[in-house]
Amino acid sequence: MRIGLDAESSWRLRDAWPAMLVWAAAAAAMALLDGRLDLANLAMLLVLASALASLWLPGAVSAVIGVLAVLAFNWAFVPPRHTFTVDLRQHALLLAAMVAVTTIVSTLMAGLRAQARRAQSHARRAEQLRQWGETLRDDADPLAQAGALRDALAALAGVDVALLVVKDRMPQGNDEDAAIRVGAADADQSAGLWHCLRQGEPMGPGTARHAELPDWYLPMRGRGISLGAAVLRGQGTDATQDPLLRAHAQALCDQLGQALQRVLMRRDEQRARDEAQSQAVRNALLAAISHDFRTPLATIMGAASSLAEQGARLDPQQRQRLAASIVDETTQLSRLTDNTLQLARLDAPGVALRCDWESAEELVGTVLRHARRHDPARRVRARLEPGLPLLWCDALLLTQLLDNLVDNALKYSPPEAPVEVLVRRQAEQVVLAVRDRGPGIAPAWRERVFEVFRRGESEPKGAAESSLAQRARAGAGVGLAVCRAIARAHGGELRLRPRGHGGCSFECVLPLREQPPQPPAEEMPP
Repeated sequence: MRIGLDAESSWRLRDAWPAMLVWAAAAAAMALLDGRLDLANLAMLLVLASALASLWLPGAVSAVIGVLAVLAFNWAFVPPRHTFTVDLRQHALLLAAMVAVTTIVSTLMAGLRAQARRAQSHARRAEQLRQWGETLRDDADPLAQAGALRDALAALAGVDVALLVVKDRMPQGNDEDAAIRVGAADADQSAGLWHCLRQGEPMGPGTARHAELPDWYLPMRGRGISLGAAVLRGQGTDATQDPLLRAHAQALCDQLGQALQRVLMRRDEQRARDEAQSQAVRNALLAAISHDFRTPLATIMGAASSLAEQGARLDPQQRQRLAASIVDETTQLSRLTDNTLQLARLDAPGVALRCDWESAEELVGTVLRHARRHDPARRVRARLEPGLPLLWCDALLLTQLLDNLVDNALKYSPPEAPVEVLVRRQAEQVVLAVRDRGPGIAPAWRERVFEVFRRGESEPKGAAESSLAQRARAGAGVGLAVCRAIARAHGGELRLRPRGHGGCSFECVLPLREQPPQPPAEEMPP
């Protein structure tokens, strides 16, 4: 964006044509009125012409022309005419007054024009600061505006400008990799830029710091910090003569410094927020894990203690029941540990999956074997669409996803209700669904159940289904979060769809990839 000042126009000879017209009209009027008006009235026409012409002429030029006009008036109209002889008693005071008035008028008009130019200059600089401030306010990356600042300073001072701007915070040493440069600077100027950046104070003529330098060094200051510096080369003599110019250039630099500081503060704020959120998640994870490990560990401890201390007095059925309890709780602990570790792994940046071409039938078969070993009395059914293509996936992760969904379905649905595993193709995707006939999930929780450590609330139903919901709420709230993370790691999505007659259908949608060509089958020897 261009933020330079509008060019200030300078006086040129062709700008004097209105003044020439005024003087010509005054001369014509005095010639016409000669003999009809007395000398004093003709002199008033000359004074009036001098005042009007000074509107378009510089002060010195207007004063000189005024004096010449008085001499010409003396030669043309003051007796004895056509001579420069002056009657000291009659006309000397009149001519002296005319010279004084034209000179004073010219001086006053010149002063007014100078004040007007200064006011216009201040207005242009104020407008430039406003535009520069708006540009930096709306820019998310003020560092990219360094080139615009360099152009503005060069146009303002009429000299070459070079900038040094740090990318983040002040480096320990003069590390060029930690800063960007805009414009060329020699070795001395580079050292001056780094010194100005570290001191945070302007240097050069008129600044009371290193006034012997030929260049200006202006820091880009924020609040208590400096994030860059600019050098205006060859500014030595003019600098002391125009402190307002230096102050304006410093204001432009400071605006960029403040914008850079705002970006740093936003980064620090975001970093602190991320750390606080990470700490909160870590604390919640530890609290949830500690809570959910305690119950199965207590059950295992109790069963193992009973077997160790009273095993001889227990009958075989009681020992079998205690052993089965230990196996069940250990399996639950193993699943919780696997889910927690998998969630931490999938949340890490740059996670790499061990993908290969896998058969949906083999994946579902593995899940069914796990489910029936864990709960042989339940009816877990599978239905796969014929002719399904191979899936490009990590088999262990996808099996873990289906295991979690089937485990949840068994946990939420009544013992007599079947749990279904369906796999079908849908356009260029494959859908793996696990459906149950449990109490369902309240609409407000259908998206939040996929958040870590969230346990969904079921829709209000009867007492039996309420007990199912209470049993399910004993989980850590990690399983569905892991399932969604696994689906997304494969480029897919996990969603919840309520079923028409009660229950839920968790559907994992995975994109299909083009399978590589199969190698030709080897011909069998005759």
